[in-house]
Amino acid sequence: MEVSSRRPYPSDVGDEAGHFVLPYLTLMRQDAPQRHHDLRAVFNALCWVVRTGAQWAYLPHEFPPHDAVYQQARRWIAAGAFEAMVHDLRALLRVAAGRESAPTAVILDSRTRQSTPMSGERGAYDGAKRKRGSKIHVAVDTLGHLLALRVTPADAQDRAQVAALLSAVQEVTADRVEVTYVDQGYTGAEPAAAAAQRGVELVVVRLPRARRGFVLLPKRWVVERSFAWLAKFRRLARDYERAPAVLAGLHLLAFASLLLARLCAPPRPST
Repeated sequence: MEVSSRRPYPSDVGDEAGHFVLPYLTLMRQDAPQRHHDLRAVFNALCWVVRTGAQWAYLPHEFPPHDAVYQQARRWIAAGAFEAMVHDLRALLRVAAGRESAPTAVILDSRTRQSTPMSGERGAYDGAKRKRGSKIHVAVDTLGHLLALRVTPADAQDRAQVAALLSAVQEVTADRVEVTYVDQGYTGAEPAAAAAQRGVELVVVRLPRARRGFVLLPKRWVVERSFAWLAKFRRLARDYERAPAVLAGLHLLAFASLLLARLCAPPRPST
């Protein structure tokens, strides 16, 4: 594990969390001759960037070089390291909460991140959100834990992502999901049919006709809370990434960080 005399940042993983994440980060043996930097130091540097929102070149000098951190991050993303971490953490936390390791109900939703000069021409215009950028589509369980994630241009219709999201959900849950809750953006015969083909009932949670101000919708509020959790990670406030795979990977890392903090949190004192 990392041996350093520097003062830790709040984004650093502790020893317990460090032991948990190391197997996911080890893509080659620890003593490989091409390894020049400690894996935990690189992971801490990546967590610092995602949490603070800083540019890669502004990474503090006590971390490994920013180009090495970015290149290793791309390797972890390509290998599915953060995705695997999220899936295992979700199962552990569900069991700890007295649930089955795999859910039977999920919630789908999306959010749009405004484009930046770094994201270039990838950004498309989302008429509903009135911004140009990329859209992140997610599926979460009823505890708000991530199951699947996709990145598309912002003008992609939510209903068109049902098939891909639920296919990914059924793959990681061994076809256990039976129902998915969605908002009115998923209304229509095509998304319902796409869900039915994967053995899932699509339930549209509608706004009440008579409403005033903000309305907390049953089931649907869970995914909104999951998006609110991501507000802690400033790198995700806009689409700063040149590659959509990196944008997706950093979202996966953020969810992994949230779940890891819960798993390693000290037990609450009994009253």
